[in-house]
Amino acid sequence: MAERSLRGMSIGAKSLESDDNVEFAARVEVSYVCEKGHRTILPFAEGADLPAEWECRCGSVAHREDGDDTEANEIAKPTRTHWDMLLERRSVEELSDLLDKRLKMHHEGWFPDYE
Repeated sequence: MAERSLRGMSIGAKSLESDDNVEFAARVEVSYVCEKGHRTILPFAEGADLPAEWECRCGSVAHREDGDDTEANEIAKPTRTHWDMLLERRSVEELSDLLDKRLKMHHEGWFPDYE
């Protein structure tokens, strides 16, 4: 049986192409630093959108070392809470009257008690 076994190279494990006349894409190296001081340098293609944050090897969030954080420089719009949206539709006096009306209905037995 051993006499009939085929010998050869493992297909797929090695490339038959050479690196002659191969031009690699232009790259830029970006460094990220976490709060613990770990520095990570990553290569990116030139012209690619560079992320402002990267996950460090320690698990914390690392920020770009060059300080080009355009997202942080933008003026952040404050988030609207439920109370803010409610005040856009009704005044405080209307809400107080509505609360008094609902509490009266509850005490008179309009709403069942959930216990």
